[in-house]
Amino acid sequence: MTPKQQYYKSLGETMIKKFARRNITACYTENREEALKKVLELIPEESAVAYGGSETIKECGMIDALKSGNYNLIVREEAKTAQEKREMLARQVMADYFLMSTNAFTKDGELVNIDGNGNRLCFLIQGPSHVIVVTGMNKLADDVPSAFRRIHNVASPANTARLGCKTPCAVTGQCANCLSPETICCQEVITRYSRHDGRIIVVMVGEDLGY
Repeated sequence: MTPKQQYYKSLGETMIKKFARRNITACYTENREEALKKVLELIPEESAVAYGGSETIKECGMIDALKSGNYNLIVREEAKTAQEKREMLARQVMADYFLMSTNAFTKDGELVNIDGNGNRLCFLIQGPSHVIVVTGMNKLADDVPSAFRRIHNVASPANTARLGCKTPCAVTGQCANCLSPETICCQEVITRYSRHDGRIIVVMVGEDLGY
């Protein structure tokens, strides 16, 4: 185990306790392969599973694994028209499990996220019976202000470039606190406590994943 891997493991063990204080269940996995195995263990077969846009989830191979397994996967990309997208939202809100990542999490156990349309964060807040949040340890921030700085200056510029958005950060790589019509920084959500026992499960991964 490298010094960085040992650091991530020790930090992960500490974060499990910090999340528990906020009624959020957490576990630590050393790599993406372990994370994939853990997520599949958490989701019973035949469960209805929805997911949000996430490079972390893609990098762990989770969507492909769910497609090939015995799960009722709700494939968000199948919705094309406005009406189909509305119907897709109705199916997602009733899912047994919602799979997502987080833009950042703090050393005190808060989840910090920013979204464009809000269809990812609305399911974190309410709807699906369980939410599994998969995150690389690179997304850890000291506190909420640091988390937002990370999102504005690291995650959002990378995501706008990936999505082809015409925003200042996609051009300069730096947040301009813009009001561009294509901004992806529309909703800001801090999850500081879960009132529902066992609903939110955070799977930390001892790798740098996503943005």
